[in-house]
Amino acid sequence: MTANQAGVDQAGGQRRWLRVGQSDHADCRTAALTAARTAIAGAEPKLLLAFTAITRDAAAVAVALNEVAGEATVIGCSTHGEIAPGGPRDGTVTVVALGGDGFSVASAVATAGGRQHQAGAEVARCADQVADRPYKVLVLLTDGLVRDQEEILRGCYSVLGAGVPLFGGAAADGWRMTGAYLIRDGKVHTDAVVAAAITSDAPLAVAVRHGYQPVGAPMLVTSSGEGRVHTLDDRPALDVYLDRLGAPAAAYSDAAAFTAFALTHPIGVQRRAGVQAMNLSTEVDFAGRSIGGGNAIDQGCLVWAMTADEESILAATDAVCREVIAGLGGRPPVGMLTFSCAALRAVIGDEGIRREGARIAAWAGDVPYAGFYTYGEIARVRGIDGFHNQTFVALALS
Repeated sequence: MTANQAGVDQAGGQRRWLRVGQSDHADCRTAALTAARTAIAGAEPKLLLAFTAITRDAAAVAVALNEVAGEATVIGCSTHGEIAPGGPRDGTVTVVALGGDGFSVASAVATAGGRQHQAGAEVARCADQVADRPYKVLVLLTDGLVRDQEEILRGCYSVLGAGVPLFGGAAADGWRMTGAYLIRDGKVHTDAVVAAAITSDAPLAVAVRHGYQPVGAPMLVTSSGEGRVHTLDDRPALDVYLDRLGAPAAAYSDAAAFTAFALTHPIGVQRRAGVQAMNLSTEVDFAGRSIGGGNAIDQGCLVWAMTADEESILAATDAVCREVIAGLGGRPPVGMLTFSCAALRAVIGDEGIRREGARIAAWAGDVPYAGFYTYGEIARVRGIDGFHNQTFVALALS
């Protein structure tokens, strides 16, 4: 069990606070109750965010959290590992609570599969239900096995516009790929998206980075459709991608070898804000020699094969922490949400993510933080696009 707390006095005696609780008790109900009770501190808890191992009984956790939440909103999801003070863990229930009369929260849930854009628009409307304060963010948790996650964010954007940053992550299931889950106010959801709109009297900041570098010259997507890239530079996309990276021979014909290689070598897609890393799908097409990702890569796009090492990935972690703290305009943070990609664990391994945790802890100091390893990260601060792969994202609240 861990606890970490911070608060900031405001004009008129107001105080906002954020606290983290974590438990690895074998009984799911006990673990959820312990983590939640540890996290809830101070006056007026407004939101509980729960990050739970896929091995936990989702219904038992959801009910237990709701029992102790009182009037606070509860949202959460399953993970590929939990992030909190003390380092990354597997198998825990980790809870972040925030409250005080300087925060207001409203939440929503919607079915996502087959109607991603509509689902995003539906949950974004919870921002209309929250008290008007100077600073606002929409926190999103999505089912990580839903396709076209970017459409969820575009739905949110259609309601909120450019003025409200988006932050969040896609629920994971420990690489089982059989079913992640979401939690909202005592109920378990799949094939869905949950959201919490947070308004604050003081600044908040969102940042995102990946540690990947392009390999060689850009390639042009010359044919694509239905979420697959068929040709790059008018040649079969799978072969061009593997050739560029000097992939092992087995990756050209063996599905397991291709998946293992592609997991650590995303495609970089040119966006207005820079080159975005995008995972390749585990659905391997050796017959058609196409490649695919979690989101569509349109014909005419410039793309790169990408590679990274532990040093570049941890440098991205440092950059994100530095940016979100600086984004508060000199005000001390009361806490941070820190989400990292499950695929990065395959790149840097368990020792590497422990070093990642140490970097986060060094930047946080006494400031509480928590998060999870995701199947995709959400951070939109400009433009429409905001769904990322193989990145580290953070939200700092002051």
